[in-house]
Amino acid sequence: MAKLQIFLADDHVVVREGLKTLINAQPDMLVIGEAGDGESAWQQARECQPDIVIMDITMPRLNGVLATTRLKRACPLIKVLALSVHDDTSYLRQLLTAGAAGYVLKHAAPQELLQALQAAAKGGIYISREIAAEVLAAPGQHTDRDPASGLTPRQREIIALLVEGRSAKEIARLLDISHRT
Repeated sequence: MAKLQIFLADDHVVVREGLKTLINAQPDMLVIGEAGDGESAWQQARECQPDIVIMDITMPRLNGVLATTRLKRACPLIKVLALSVHDDTSYLRQLLTAGAAGYVLKHAAPQELLQALQAAAKGGIYISREIAAEVLAAPGQHTDRDPASGLTPRQREIIALLVEGRSAKEIARLLDISHRT
């Protein structure tokens, strides 16, 4: 069985080394490249064609949102998993709009990052539970600037399933709707 190939993009060497140790310890995963800035990240990832890029948001030369946008335009099949200290839903919204397959907070447990990688590999979307809770909070708790304030109960149900790491096809089957819906 082929290993899940992962590229790391973070401007902190110690973070990249920790991620590399965690990921390479998994029998089904392998780090195949890394970069310390957003410009190098999207260009190198485009060249080495990993399955997933773990992308920091705050990096020199090009931030993670723009690096994700460029990478997804050039290589739409590469999945991007954002890894960030920012628990602000505006960053989540920007990364999902850019095409990211998930958003994990840096203070999450290592097991959560591994779950997010597996979900992305299966075609799902993973959102850290802490930030997902903000998105899924009751409608009365949202401000006008909150992107989730206008969600219907069905849309919230779909987001909850995405947070669990379900793929579009699984969600469609569970909710008895077309996967294109």
